[in-house]
Amino acid sequence: MIFITAKFRIRPEHADRWPQIAAEFTEATRAEPGCLWFDWSRSVDDPTEYVLVEAFRDDQAGAAHVQSAHFRAAQETLPPHLAETPRIVNATVPQEDWSLLGEMAVPEGR
Repeated sequence: MIFITAKFRIRPEHADRWPQIAAEFTEATRAEPGCLWFDWSRSVDDPTEYVLVEAFRDDQAGAAHVQSAHFRAAQETLPPHLAETPRIVNATVPQEDWSLLGEMAVPEGR
């Protein structure tokens, strides 16, 4: 799968509304057949920073995402709300879902 993590620094006056600002793009991406997940989180240390964790089934699904109409629309509508260019880590990993964190395994029956 293609695993991507991106950090978005939002202009302070837009930070509280970022989930609504990005909602159309988020929902359209989640509906793509090759999208495994597309999840936003807000930093606990910096209220203007959102982290996007996303995954796509394979290279073809990733390419379809960046070629989609909703991606092109987001390229126009989202940057005015950003304080800087987002930073990204993009990697291909040989798995299809999240692995369990064995070092913090929760005993069964709990």
